[in-house]
Amino acid sequence: MRTQYQTLNCEPAGAHLLLVRLDRPECANAFNTGMAEELRDLWSELYVEPADLRCVVLTGSGDRAFCAGGDLKERNAMSDAAWQRQHAIFEQMMRAMMQCPLPIIAAVNGAAFGGGCELVLGADFAYAARHARFALTEVTLGIMPGAMGTQNLPRAVGLRRAKEIILSGRPFSAAEALAWGLVNRVCDGTALLDEVLDTARTIAANAPIAVRQAKKSIAAASALDPHSGYAFEIEAYNRMVSSADRLEGVRAFNERRKPKFQGR
Repeated sequence: MRTQYQTLNCEPAGAHLLLVRLDRPECANAFNTGMAEELRDLWSELYVEPADLRCVVLTGSGDRAFCAGGDLKERNAMSDAAWQRQHAIFEQMMRAMMQCPLPIIAAVNGAAFGGGCELVLGADFAYAARHARFALTEVTLGIMPGAMGTQNLPRAVGLRRAKEIILSGRPFSAAEALAWGLVNRVCDGTALLDEVLDTARTIAANAPIAVRQAKKSIAAASALDPHSGYAFEIEAYNRMVSSADRLEGVRAFNERRKPKFQGR
């Protein structure tokens, strides 16, 4: 897969793991058009050809910011047409992220504002450094969340809390993000990446077909009624029955050894 980007730093982080850093620290890792295009291309490539990867960790360069959202300096004095063209790329980026078959864990190493908070919400789950701050500030700028924030935030924190966060635009702490369900764990800043990678290794050690199918089925839960969702789950489940990994998992259990999953 492609590893060289202008605004991203992609590197292996162990067996079957990819660490992706948003790499514009001079502007708090805000995403401009170029970063949005590169994130779109990365998620799309992982959809088409994940190779031997089984989990992705997404974080920001430095310890000040995860991502400050859209680059407002680039957006200053944009025409309506240029703004909408850029936003269409942001839309493609988010759709590609949400459709990525690999689990994506956000390691929120600092401020996650605006579109940066929406990237956290687009991940499958997130851990945050204790000093991290969050906000969806769009209404304070005359716009509104446009990278699935109004869709993903209510699913994470509930409808009433989401309204408070979005309509006020006020920042909130990592502790509040944890209490409200936006992040799964708060870590000391120096331990954040180690703790995320430990969880990522646990996921990567599991049967990759099973993990991908389970992720798709969980995603369907919020879009379907329980009976339709269960039908989707059974379809996803049946994909594993004939897999070599299913045979290996049961065999390893009975032989009291760690399974060696091949993704087949």
